[in-house]
Amino acid sequence: MKRLIKAFGYSCDGLRCAIKSEAAFRQEIILLAAGIIVAFLIDFSALERIALIGSLILVMITEIINTAFEYVIERISNDWHEASKKVKDLGSAAVLLAFILAAGTWASLLAAHFIG
Repeated sequence: MKRLIKAFGYSCDGLRCAIKSEAAFRQEIILLAAGIIVAFLIDFSALERIALIGSLILVMITEIINTAFEYVIERISNDWHEASKKVKDLGSAAVLLAFILAAGTWASLLAAHFIG
């Protein structure tokens, strides 16, 4: 149990770090909050709400992983290196794909709800 409590504390530290140091993460929190409100204002099914909110949380998860990659790269060296660029680019691509998934999920479910 002690290990679980410590792990939870480390996770909270990571969230605080992301909020404090990453403007993109703070913007994604606002997007998530707005998305949760919209998902509950509109008459979606429970599974649709899970898909809508989950897709936004996935964006935040990928942003955190991307940030972790960037911190590791910067810890190793601030010198430009092709491998470092690739890691940063791949992390950024992961965030982009998560955003595309979220946008597609929201567009599909909103269209199905309002257009039929």
